[in-house]
Amino acid sequence: MRFIASMQQTRTPYVVVVMGVAGTGKTTIGPLLAARLGVPYAEGDDFHPAANIRKMTAGTPLTDNDRRPWLDAIGEWAHSRAGLGGVVSSSALKRAYRDRLRGAAPGVVFVHLTGDRALIEERMAHRQGHFMPAALLDSQFATLQPLEADEVGVVVSVVGGPEEIAGRAVAALGELDGPEARPTASSW
Repeated sequence: MRFIASMQQTRTPYVVVVMGVAGTGKTTIGPLLAARLGVPYAEGDDFHPAANIRKMTAGTPLTDNDRRPWLDAIGEWAHSRAGLGGVVSSSALKRAYRDRLRGAAPGVVFVHLTGDRALIEERMAHRQGHFMPAALLDSQFATLQPLEADEVGVVVSVVGGPEEIAGRAVAALGELDGPEARPTASSW
């Protein structure tokens, strides 16, 4: 917990990107994590251009070209929070997407929310008011490239309630030693 304690005392120099496929709870866990860390939260979906939202609402997966302006906007926000800290959600499914975010904001740390497909599909079926249909879940899992060992981040299971998941994320982040740390920790 040494890392989290120092993050809270200094208002954390890190920007945390809460990532994962649709339905893992990024929009629920992100604000809880931000509150626990005492930093602002930004909803990644708010950075999508209108054309992207129209495509996803229609059940059409986004291409890499579609995602570039979205990732760049998130990267700009993360860069603006450097040294101040923050939490932002972004599926960040591919290593190239995470590299693009790191290119804009080199100190970002990833929290990869993960769970089995059946649980995530069930949660997607019960959420209301979101533009991402469950039909796109297969494309999300097909695109997903989990965090690699050289990426700064932690893997957190989405089994359990939101407060429990956020608690596991805080604990897993607490195991990181700092910005130069490179291991990907797991919290199941």
